This record gives sequence, structure tokens and C-alpha cells, in this order.
Amino acid sequence: MTHAHEAITALIHRYAERVDGGDLAGVAALFADSTYGAEGGPQRRGTAEVLAALRDAIILHDGVPRTKHVITNLTIDVDETAGTAAARSYFTVLQATPTLALQPILAGRYHDRFGRGAGGWHFADRRIFIDLIGELREHVRPRR
Repeated sequence: MTHAHEAITALIHRYAERVDGGDLAGVAALFADSTYGAEGGPQRRGTAEVLAALRDAIILHDGVPRTKHVITNLTIDVDETAGTAAARSYFTVLQATPTLALQPILAGRYHDRFGRGAGGWHFADRRIFIDLIGELREHVRPRR
């Protein structure tokens, strides 16, 4: 595996760790110079917009969403010369709360684009494709 593949894999995993840890500001910081959003929905750009969307949507229980994001089927294509990359992966989100037994609540795909800058690899765009929806009442606030 190349250094680029390792760095991009770590970035994708960092996203999951920060979401599961309730670090919504840390998640938003990953998208400082990029776009983020579910396919068919609004695309947020930059830290402030992403953070506002996350705070508006995700329910925290004592500071954490009580979720575990499982990332699988990761495929990364790197163009070292251009300093760009693209990745596709599957995600499954598990959740357990005091009123919800452990269960999968969401499954889908991430389509990501990356750029390489002075600080290393960073997200350029994340598109979220939601394929399966389970019980979300303890994870996502209803849209207003």
C-alpha cells in the first residue's frame, strides 16, 4: 500500500471515529475546504456549514451519538502527479441507546474525492448515498 493510500484510509477512518466520539467540530474541520452532503440533499461547504448541519441533524446522548460506523469495501484510486484521489466505500452505522437495542440503523456508500496540499491529503468532496434505513429516532432529528 502506498503512503497516499494509507493517508486517505486514515482520513476516512478519522471521520468515523470523530462522528462516533461526538466530536462534531472535529468532523466539520475535515471539510474546511470541501463539500459534504447526502446525494439529493443540500451540499454543505466548509467547516461552519458542515458543523451547523451536523449539530442540526445528529442527536447526542451525553455528548456522543452512541453509534459505531463500520467502513468496508474501500477502494482508492490515486493520481500522484495531479495530487488528487477518489475513493468509494460502504458504511454501516450501528447504534444502541438506553431505549434502543443494538442494531444497524443506516447503510450506504461514501463517494469521496481528495486533494493533496502542503499539509497532506484532505477531503475535497464527500457524497453520501443512503441505501438502507433502519430506526433513526435516536440518531437523527426530524427535519423542520
